[in-house]
Amino acid sequence: MPFFPRPRHTIMFLEQLGEVGILVGRTLRNIFRRRWERGMLIQQLEEIGVRSLPVVLLTAAFGGLVFGLQTYIGFHRYIGPGSEVYTGPIISLGLSKELIPLLVAVMVSGRVGSAMAAQIGTMKITEQIDALFSLGADPVRYLVAPRTVASVVMVPCLTMVGDLMGMVAGYFYIVIAMGVNRHVYLQNTMLYLELWDVATGLIKAAVFGAVIAIIGCWQGLKTRGGAEGVGRATTRTVVISSITILILNFFLSKALPASLGLK
Repeated sequence: MPFFPRPRHTIMFLEQLGEVGILVGRTLRNIFRRRWERGMLIQQLEEIGVRSLPVVLLTAAFGGLVFGLQTYIGFHRYIGPGSEVYTGPIISLGLSKELIPLLVAVMVSGRVGSAMAAQIGTMKITEQIDALFSLGADPVRYLVAPRTVASVVMVPCLTMVGDLMGMVAGYFYIVIAMGVNRHVYLQNTMLYLELWDVATGLIKAAVFGAVIAIIGCWQGLKTRGGAEGVGRATTRTVVISSITILILNFFLSKALPASLGLK
């Protein structure tokens, strides 16, 4: 039956899902222990947050511009000239709840998730992780937990910066480039945009950050086959994490309430 997965593929999928579940459990257990690798945590905070900032700013800027462009065209064509002043809430809502969290997560996945897989995978094939085991150290505690915490913290921070940049870029296109009334645009944006809209995107970003770190470390820890295996691990990390982010985005959008009535 071509439309149904074969039993072997189903078993492989369940095995991999079990591996991820075990890694998540071990990571959570090590996160709440007192002893921390602070040096590794600070290094990962810088790697994920500071060094990803230029890419996030550039992506959010052009994402806001193109979203403003298409929103302007839609209002002008289907509602009528003059309705463009009401595009502010649509742009801000779409960017903060959906577009910016997704763009930031995908960019961080390509830049940081693949790097995690490559770093840990290189340690795996050079037997450095086996050396940690022989010394009585837990690789999850020293390698996975700091990366997961750093990713959960920094991806929402990058999303906040991306939200601001995207909204500024949308404002620039609608108001500066197309000449829409600035006061009405800002008034409508502040009137209809809720704090919960921004918080929804940040909650999604935190979940996406955990997904990126767990999948990157998981692929790194199961690397086999030398340099070629490291390459396969980095590729699988980007593909699996990107698809998982897109799937989770839908379910999170359905699960999180549309509004809490907070301004």
